[in-house]
Amino acid sequence: MDQVRRIARIVEPQAVLEGAGVRLIRSIATRTLDYLDPFLLFDHFGSDDPADYLAGFPMHPHRGIETVTYMLAGAVRHRDSLGNAGTIGAGDVQWMTAGGGIMHEEMPRPVDGQMAGFQLWVNLPARRKMSQPRYQEIASMRIPEVRRGDGVKIRVIAGTVDGVPGPVTEIVADPTYLDISLPPGGLFTGPVERGHAAFAYLFGDQDGQATFEPDGQTLRPPKLVVFGDGDQVQVVSRAAGQGARFLLVSGKPLGEPIARYGPFVMNTAQEIQQALEDLRTGTFVWGSRM
Repeated sequence: MDQVRRIARIVEPQAVLEGAGVRLIRSIATRTLDYLDPFLLFDHFGSDDPADYLAGFPMHPHRGIETVTYMLAGAVRHRDSLGNAGTIGAGDVQWMTAGGGIMHEEMPRPVDGQMAGFQLWVNLPARRKMSQPRYQEIASMRIPEVRRGDGVKIRVIAGTVDGVPGPVTEIVADPTYLDISLPPGGLFTGPVERGHAAFAYLFGDQDGQATFEPDGQTLRPPKLVVFGDGDQVQVVSRAAGQGARFLLVSGKPLGEPIARYGPFVMNTAQEIQQALEDLRTGTFVWGSRM
């Protein structure tokens, strides 16, 4: 019989100032939860006040990780040292593999007065940390939405739901990344591979409460829920409310040591020092066409 994953930890997001002055809330890479192998960081950004985010994230380096940006509203203009440039908007995903070294910038902008989204950092194994950088940009129209008969809606960014695969592929951590909307009283039940790390991020309106089974614990957003091991996740929205919305993310742990310094995540302190030296001498990126 499949085992439903129980709650291992509940994380209250913490307010953080990042980039050139962007206000956001962070759930992974905090004093409460430093690291959930293979996930290194999870941020939720968004505000009705452009002053909270217009300064953005000017050109900066990354090495040894993958960054995933998923937009709910507004837009982010981006460019990088691979020569990629463009704008991602509501419902779009940017999955960047920094590998051995990339420089990029992300500049948020409002659309109809709104701007919101998420950024997730995923670790790379030692054998891939110095690999060639790669960039995937997935437009919202390419992300399939599974609609179940009970009104549950699931956007499949990575992984497979009810036989429907997401468009993000060839990622080392073998991730699942789902955006799940529950109607009032709706139930989501979905498999998560045993042994994989998994978390849910409940977001949206404060009335969008959800109960996580089998613990029977009801939470208000925003909250990050770390699951113990098992085969599936079950979440129910409050029948008297307006439904609930959450991300469900899982991935294969690497079980390797990490050394982190800002935007660099390697396996040893010596590799961090090498990254800083490469940055200083101009040999950091694979090749700049900016």
